[in-house]
Amino acid sequence: MKTSLSHALGNNFLGASPLWYKQAVIAFLIINPIAVITLGPFITGWLFIIEFIFTLAMALKCYPLQPGGLIAIQAVLLGLTSSDGVYHEVNKNFDVILLLMFMVAGIYFMKDMLLFIFNKLLVRVKSKIVISLIFSFSAALLSAFLDALTVTAVLISVGVGFYSVYHKAASGQSSNKNHDHAKDDSILPINTEDLNEFRSFLRDLLMHGAVGTALGGVSTLVGEPQNLLIAKVAGWDFIEFFLYVAPVSMPVLACGLLTVVILEKTAWFDYGAQLPDTVRDILNNFEKEESQKQTNKHKAKLIIQGIVAIVLILSLAFHIAEVGLVGLMVIVLLTAFNGITDEHQIGHAFEEALPFTALLVVFFTIVSVIHEQHLFQPIIDIVLHMPTDSQPIMFFIANGILSAISDNVFVATVYISEVKAALDAGTITREHFNTLAVAINTGTNLPSVATPNGQAAFLFLLTSAIAPLLRLSYGKMVWMALPYTVVLSVVGGLCVTYFL
Repeated sequence: MKTSLSHALGNNFLGASPLWYKQAVIAFLIINPIAVITLGPFITGWLFIIEFIFTLAMALKCYPLQPGGLIAIQAVLLGLTSSDGVYHEVNKNFDVILLLMFMVAGIYFMKDMLLFIFNKLLVRVKSKIVISLIFSFSAALLSAFLDALTVTAVLISVGVGFYSVYHKAASGQSSNKNHDHAKDDSILPINTEDLNEFRSFLRDLLMHGAVGTALGGVSTLVGEPQNLLIAKVAGWDFIEFFLYVAPVSMPVLACGLLTVVILEKTAWFDYGAQLPDTVRDILNNFEKEESQKQTNKHKAKLIIQGIVAIVLILSLAFHIAEVGLVGLMVIVLLTAFNGITDEHQIGHAFEEALPFTALLVVFFTIVSVIHEQHLFQPIIDIVLHMPTDSQPIMFFIANGILSAISDNVFVATVYISEVKAALDAGTITREHFNTLAVAINTGTNLPSVATPNGQAAFLFLLTSAIAPLLRLSYGKMVWMALPYTVVLSVVGGLCVTYFL
């Protein structure tokens, strides 16, 4: 039956997304111009934030780039921001874009070594609590010296590797190199329950690891981009930064790891899934088969990947160059010494990161709206005019709330600039400035785990290839992050109040 042109256009709009979702996006695009005229740009700016968060929340219905991009384009057309303003935000975060373009692709070429190491770990460590602690603490430790997005890329690569191995076996297609692990059509009925349990198991580990990046990222100068920004304004070196933040970051780390244990023991908030014995056996067999199939060529590849991994860690720890440029170096070394010279082989490495890179630029458009329309200014003014003794905890809370809905680098930039201006004007002492700087740093890092848009690592995980495989939606991430949000916010707030 031949469809009409109008019907075909309607079907093509946002593809296979549900009809109600398409109607919601169209409604946003119709309402926004009316809102600008009737409610003014300030309220409409907040409306754009809510709409963009909605597209993130529905990431499993439609990748947020398309609906979020339409909303962002409209924001520019309606004059809520300008193309120059967007370019300024993108340029300011160019190091993050470079990181995503090259570092995530670099991790792709390490997947054999990562799967080799983590498969041995998963098969040999029988306790779910222990393996969860390993994931969380390792992510925290690495994020203190590397970048949280890099660590998250490792977690995603490992998760996809494990999932694809079992999915092939559960479909009876272990030898099929072209097996599509995104489709469950070929899953044998007897394996359906184990597959769902394995999804939950991997989902737990990835969430523990993602929160671990926040636990470690808060504690050092290089842990998160806003940390470096705050340190530059405050004039702190690596050791000074760690010592100033430690009264908050160390108790939070201890309580965060304790939360891992409690969640796995109680199975609250959808944690506690165990690795099914059948899955463990398959992973164990996979490890044995891979060991038997190892040729000198394969061993040489693993050795090169291990050496480059050490070079990567040292390069990032000593900051020999911007993270993205280090990632490009990793790509060159791994492809050159492991015989990967085909353009199409190299192209696959960029498939994971580039859609998220584009989405991040769209997100920066919304951040530009926040900046241009001064959407956070009323909250900033309220906090800055509070009594001096209550300012640290209020800075912590305000930064936490705003970072949960916006870019935490932007929030930190606004607040640290205002506090530095107060110091230069003689309104506050240097000691009080240091206290407020710590409150800003911890506020932008800890409570922001509440939502995927609060942490770039969380947003990367939500929009990655692993999220739909594990049924990890926006709502599921918020729910599973909730106990951590409460613990990190309460413990961090108490430490800011009593230890600074």
